[in-house]
Amino acid sequence: MIFILSKILLFLIKPIVWVFVLLICATAAKNPKKRKQYLIFGLVLAVFFSNAFIGGVVMNAYEAGYPKVQKYDVGIVLGGFSGLNKRNNEISFGSASDRLFQAIALYKKGQIKQILLSSGSANLMNNEVKEADLAIKYLKLIGIPDAAILVENQSRNTVENAKYSIALINNNNPQAKILVITSAWHIPRAKLIFDKQTKKKIEYYPTNFLGETEFAWADCIIPNAGTLGMWELLFKEWIGLAVDRFRA
Repeated sequence: MIFILSKILLFLIKPIVWVFVLLICATAAKNPKKRKQYLIFGLVLAVFFSNAFIGGVVMNAYEAGYPKVQKYDVGIVLGGFSGLNKRNNEISFGSASDRLFQAIALYKKGQIKQILLSSGSANLMNNEVKEADLAIKYLKLIGIPDAAILVENQSRNTVENAKYSIALINNNNPQAKILVITSAWHIPRAKLIFDKQTKKKIEYYPTNFLGETEFAWADCIIPNAGTLGMWELLFKEWIGLAVDRFRA
């Protein structure tokens, strides 16, 4: 039930949904004053949440930085970076695919000995396709040996990523030094969750940064539809962070 409710919440926290609802209210309102208020409020929200400069500054301040360079026994790659291409039944990489590619680069450079793929299915209707299983095929295709791959394909969210991954590592190598590899904007919440699962010191490697360190003049005045999605990610992470602080 909690899993289903979380999916509903993901829809409700979209800024574009708020703007759409306000515009509907403006259209339906019979009182001219109310109609004007709804319309103005909707337009203000649309302008604010589509401003690339504001969104970029906030995101850049929230995203984590790189850890000190060292070597680790296991690099845990959190899911959400790919799906199934139904045209050829192969892996299809998404916007967070840098998580996997950076893990591969770290392995090739000798900074991690094993790649642990942690991801089952977050699909409400069809959970037969496991993301980790798709990623295994890709890693083998590019020459990563079986001995360097660990798999956890039952998790549906970050809490389960941490729970199942830590259990798997403890069974294989309790003294392992661990690096969690995930999106820069996801690290604050991932760190909170993983730290509740183990007393080990875990490091975190950020990927696919969304915040900008430099801006053009157009970012300040021209609306950007992609920034709406950036705010949606931030709201999702902030709400998740608040919930996970009180979760056992």
